[in-house]
Amino acid sequence: MPFATLLSATQLQTLMHSGQPLMVFDCSFDLSDPALGARQYREAHISGALHADLDRHLSAPHGARGTNGSVVTSAADRPASGGRHPLPSRERFAAWLSQIGFANDMQAVVYDRNGANYCGRLWWMLKWAGHDAVAVLDGGLQAWQAAGGAMASGDEPTHFQSNFALHAPLRRLVTVHEVLAALGQPGQTIIDARGAPRYLGEVEPLDPVAGHIPGALNRPFGLNLGPDGHFKSAEQLRGEFAALLGDRPVASVVHQCGSGVSAIPNLLAMEVAGLGPTALFAGSWSEWCSDPARPVERG
Repeated sequence: MPFATLLSATQLQTLMHSGQPLMVFDCSFDLSDPALGARQYREAHISGALHADLDRHLSAPHGARGTNGSVVTSAADRPASGGRHPLPSRERFAAWLSQIGFANDMQAVVYDRNGANYCGRLWWMLKWAGHDAVAVLDGGLQAWQAAGGAMASGDEPTHFQSNFALHAPLRRLVTVHEVLAALGQPGQTIIDARGAPRYLGEVEPLDPVAGHIPGALNRPFGLNLGPDGHFKSAEQLRGEFAALLGDRPVASVVHQCGSGVSAIPNLLAMEVAGLGPTALFAGSWSEWCSDPARPVERG
């Protein structure tokens, strides 16, 4: 059985010695210093892990433009979402996976050193590409080091190119137009993963408008972890989401944050809790507030 949500450091050690096709990804990143994650990776990472950078590998250029500023003419080059960290198209993502040698028969394990804030992006993108065998290392790099896992520095050897084939998406991506069309209707429950001050509109350090999507519920993504940096138990998470949702159906949930990255720990936590897959609005607040015609709520 593939690992599809979380796995422990001990389970990863066993997997590494099993001979099963495996690729480990270090997704460490820092919004205030985008080059920091790559530096940290080169300083120390799980032995054999490749670096997956949020800006360079897991996001498309802003808007429908290429890296050189030219207007995109190919559908494959058109971002799949808006916002500060637009999703690349599934085709461009598959091309990157093929370039680094990731194949359809591999188990993927993703981690960071940021409380699972960034590695969830790659976990979700692989599900979106139709690949179910991907799991987050519970506790991140810190848990691996505490377990005495093998570490390395510098760059890892390159892998032979593969031919990763896309399959039907296993997770649902919601567009800004869909969110707007369903606003205030019982079939949509928005969960905002940003911290309370940003949700309330008291501060906004990253986007031009403060506030939240009208009717959105607030659950900061850090609430999914316990004091030890590991995800809370399935039972505890289930109870917390039940209290948050009340009588709103789980199937109506759409997750968002500032740019579609830190929303994913909430989505993952709901799956760990046994509540099943829910949807992601990847453009999130940064895309929503880019149009002044869209309503904003504060408080």
